[in-house]
Amino acid sequence: MRTHVPTHTRLLPLSTVRNLGILAHVDAGKTTVTERFLFLTGAIHRLGEVHDGTTVTDFDPQERDRGITISAAAVSCDWDGHRINLIDTPGHVDFADEVERALRVLDGAVAVFDAVAGVEPQSESVWRQADRYGVPRIAFVNKLDRMGADLDTAVASIRARLGTVPLVVQLPVGRESGFTAVVDLVRMRLLTWDGDGTYAEGPVPEGLLTQARQRRAVLDEAVAGLHARALEEYVHDSALSDATLAAALRAITLDADSGGVVVLCGSAYRNRGIEPLLDAVTAYLPSPLDVPPVPGRAAADPAEPFAALVFKVAATATGRLTYLRVYAGTMRKGDLVLDTGAGRTERIGRIVRVQADRHAEAELAVAGDIVAVAGVKAARSGATLCAPGAPLLLEPPSVPDPVVSVAVEAVRGTDTGRLAGALARLTEEDPSLRARTDPETGQTLLSGMGELHLEVAVEKLRSTHTLDVRVGRPRVSYRETVVRGVSDLVYRHVKQDGGAGQFAHIVLEVLPYDEGHFAFTSTVAGGRVPREFVRAVEAGCRDALAEGPLGGHPVTGVRVVLTDGATHTKDSSDLAFRTAGRLALREALRAGTMVLLEPVAEVTVTVPDDAVGSVLGDLAARRGRVTDSAVRGATAVVTATVPLAELFGYASRLRGRSQGRGTFTTRPTGYAPVPAGVPEAPTAR
Repeated sequence: MRTHVPTHTRLLPLSTVRNLGILAHVDAGKTTVTERFLFLTGAIHRLGEVHDGTTVTDFDPQERDRGITISAAAVSCDWDGHRINLIDTPGHVDFADEVERALRVLDGAVAVFDAVAGVEPQSESVWRQADRYGVPRIAFVNKLDRMGADLDTAVASIRARLGTVPLVVQLPVGRESGFTAVVDLVRMRLLTWDGDGTYAEGPVPEGLLTQARQRRAVLDEAVAGLHARALEEYVHDSALSDATLAAALRAITLDADSGGVVVLCGSAYRNRGIEPLLDAVTAYLPSPLDVPPVPGRAAADPAEPFAALVFKVAATATGRLTYLRVYAGTMRKGDLVLDTGAGRTERIGRIVRVQADRHAEAELAVAGDIVAVAGVKAARSGATLCAPGAPLLLEPPSVPDPVVSVAVEAVRGTDTGRLAGALARLTEEDPSLRARTDPETGQTLLSGMGELHLEVAVEKLRSTHTLDVRVGRPRVSYRETVVRGVSDLVYRHVKQDGGAGQFAHIVLEVLPYDEGHFAFTSTVAGGRVPREFVRAVEAGCRDALAEGPLGGHPVTGVRVVLTDGATHTKDSSDLAFRTAGRLALREALRAGTMVLLEPVAEVTVTVPDDAVGSVLGDLAARRGRVTDSAVRGATAVVTATVPLAELFGYASRLRGRSQGRGTFTTRPTGYAPVPAGVPEAPTAR
């Protein structure tokens, strides 16, 4: 077993640093894996458990009460001469933005899967998020000690649902509660854990050799199909050496487009399989040196001008903490840095290395580090901080549009100002939350990614900010789109009220656009509309998308073509053409055919088979469309697409229909037309 060598107080070669996240569906065991990492590396000396609310990374009171991870938590540990900076991410779909921001700054990830359930909806969602950022991953099939656990079935679901080639590097020994060991197929060694989790290594027993060699042959063949150098050796020798196999597995992992993923297995709760998983993290996942450099900087070089990306802002008892991933250069206490997007300089007051809710002071941070800083007053998530003399702008993580809103108001009128300040701090910490005032009703609306997301936010208002608030019924965010557009719409904007006037003449074609939110092109020839006025028309059209003609909802799925126009030598201006673009598109939307869109979600319901009929009836009443069903022993799994507005209150209804034995998960899948006759914003049932 590896010995713990403290490294957090000294600088390490960047090749020995691993910045990784733990990704999974809720309840797959992410936080338990993280806790075992910390314990086995000596970072903590007492194991905590999720069900007891005693884990290091779930330190928020709501996380401990609910038994789930709500916000990404950063910790560090040391293993075999490597520093592992680790972020434990949420598994619930409502907190997917926390995962998005973490993935933007991570170099690698461990995807955790349940050995009974295999790939679950949110497992697939976070996998796709990692695909977008090209994050190298290894997979850990957890909970092999559970009844019904089967590695081969879980691996088959990885292949089928994620479209990747599983490279299984271990053979489990024993099934369910009898699972006590694995065969390491790369080194052909037996790794055994006794009842208290003590780890031992030895030769593969004679009775397992034949099966282990067969599994190794399958692994060799799969790796040869994904790696050119390994293929040469495989063709020549019909097998791969241990060294070639290990090198090929690392190369395949580092290439996010390779199409393969290394798969390990174990039971984190029983302390089985964690040591080889740590070894795999250091052996296969990238260091900061393996990651492409940011534009204008050498790869992770501490001598380069400073560049970092803000990925999280948190309010603590001692003040505001800003979490950074340093991509280049060196940052010291007292340094002046530039917030490129805001054009504002900030002073670094303190640098801390974060261990969940505990902080250790540091004098500096270098390329490859993930740290938090105090003293930065205004930088938000996604901001680039860099050396003032060498400005650059890093791509921020994308922020999803909220899909559910509730009205919130202070019970006491004197707390209205405090509520506004608290909402501003909440939205600063969590960019996927939005707060705004409804111009028609004057209500304050808080919008987020789901019911649970908003419940957590409201509870923070009450507990952290000590506000007594009322909360209205949840409402979903509708959209409007074009199903039949208009051609040759002529709009002439003329305004003359003394002095210089406004003149803009444009001709638009407005079409449905299935490939995205909005597209604008110009086919005007001969300079009839100068380029700067074309840009102004596009800006005006974007302004018009804020409110559609059906109900004032945002408009999406529209393509606008500027086909002709005319100018006036004195009265034409950017303002005139922007106004013309806005008013012309509004007129075109009223003239075309529009439909209302509502957010829909994929719902996966797991219930005893004797409750399936009742569940199917309830889904049908909620306008659900069943897309798949399967039976696993005495349990049925039903997948359906359901309008999000119909899911309010579904948890309590499902508990009642299944005598408390049913569970469900949701995953947003986009928007769909609202059927004729269905009222907007149906009330919760």
